[in-house]
Amino acid sequence: MLHVAKLVAGSPTEFVRLDSARGRWIIAATALGSGMVFLDGTVVNVALPRIQTDLGVPLSGLQWIVDGYALFLAALLLVGGSLGDVYGRRKAFLAGLTVFTISSIACGLAPDAGMLIASRAVQGIGGALLVPGSLAMIKAVIAPADSGRAIGLWAGLSGVTTAIGPLVGGYFVGAVSWRLIFFLNVPLALATFVATWNHVPENSDPEASRRLDWPGSLATVVGLAGITFGLIQGPAIGWLNPLVLLALILGSLALVAFPFLELSSPHPIVPLKLFRSSNFSASNLATLGVYFAFNGAFLFLVLKLQQVQHYSPIEAGASLLPVTVLLLLLSPRVGGLIGRFGARLLMTTGAAVIGVAFVLMALEGSSPSYWTELLPAVLVLGLGMSIFITPLTATVMSSVPGDFVGVASGINNAVSRVAAVLAVAGLGVVVASQFQAGLSSRDSHLNLPAVARIALVKGAGNLANDPIPASLPASQRRAVRRAITDSYVGAFRWAILTCAVLCFLSSTVSALLIGRDRERDLPAARTTSEDAVAPTL
Repeated sequence: MLHVAKLVAGSPTEFVRLDSARGRWIIAATALGSGMVFLDGTVVNVALPRIQTDLGVPLSGLQWIVDGYALFLAALLLVGGSLGDVYGRRKAFLAGLTVFTISSIACGLAPDAGMLIASRAVQGIGGALLVPGSLAMIKAVIAPADSGRAIGLWAGLSGVTTAIGPLVGGYFVGAVSWRLIFFLNVPLALATFVATWNHVPENSDPEASRRLDWPGSLATVVGLAGITFGLIQGPAIGWLNPLVLLALILGSLALVAFPFLELSSPHPIVPLKLFRSSNFSASNLATLGVYFAFNGAFLFLVLKLQQVQHYSPIEAGASLLPVTVLLLLLSPRVGGLIGRFGARLLMTTGAAVIGVAFVLMALEGSSPSYWTELLPAVLVLGLGMSIFITPLTATVMSSVPGDFVGVASGINNAVSRVAAVLAVAGLGVVVASQFQAGLSSRDSHLNLPAVARIALVKGAGNLANDPIPASLPASQRRAVRRAITDSYVGAFRWAILTCAVLCFLSSTVSALLIGRDRERDLPAARTTSEDAVAPTL
């Protein structure tokens, strides 16, 4: 049974029923808090083309706008839950909300890319307190008999914000400005703060150790930051640049040191003993592959839709909405199939279907029909994700003893977010290198003046938004635009096929390793609020 933390001294001694007015306020507060984090993880992608135009940001800058947020959210997610256990979950939640709100305002006011990236990083730190804190407060305060229903309601409401994010964000980006998507967090945060302050009692875990795993957390941040910096800046400033080499070396050393730090820590954020379960290891490997593919493909697909196919921001957001709609409609029904077909078959099938969706996207040209080409691929993608996620969650939960369920879920959630960080950085290398190679191969056929050729190469970091020299005649400008478009489509095809391969590998891992556990002798451990949630989009 999941551990339910005791309330601290001075707070109510009885649990709150979900059907009470206070229970509904608690769900509203926690769903709004975590929903803002999920919202800002997706809505910004739709705004990237406009941000690129307004601030003059190359591909590396766009990657940092996404990864600056995702990196700190992924690296600090587990330690954020531990802070709430020790110092009070409501305090940690409100602190995260305050940090998230102030940094959102800073994002909206950012005068340049550097300030926007720094503010996004601080947003990620705030989010690392909000997400685990929201679910931990539900588990600690809501009556155990209502816990399952409360968590389902929380997940559903949080999912709605994820679903409408790209659509609402696309509307405001097109109608007003990309800056408004950050200012929208302010009224949501104020409502969340008032609801939390007035209706959520303070609670903590009196048995939680005050010796947090800071070495492990620091190794995670340094490792992910170093690898991310190297992968993003390598194509921009050169792979042999001392800063790139130093970042890659330090990041690699930190990640290599991480398991040794966890083995020696009395209170590790990632208990490595969990990976004795082949189901748990395979589930996290499959999570890494599928979520790497999904998040990376989403970023470069949005750029393609707006910069190549000339979709408006709201059209780009709406075109991908069927994925989330299918997830909300089908995921609960897939849960009923696990007992009949088994998690292994469903995970294997789901990952393979996602891979097929990416193959369909790779076959598209520069101007595919939405209804006959893009929409079928999007629907197949949504179907595959719906088949994959629910059995993945069930496998993670059932692969470890009951006292480890929350920790296992938190680790799996962190893995999905690490996958998103690595995807933006890693696929950026693929897209940047293939775009430059494609542009160079086409450049020889354009017969451009030397000055125009140099300008074109210099602007290649903007990908499909590469500015065309104004001095060229109209016929050459059209030819250059075609070369840029074809180069980006070719680079996108390489990236999306990489995503397909990763999904097929995840399907193979699921088929070969899920269901092969032979021993169930993992030592017992308490579950704390590191037990965030299963992967979320």
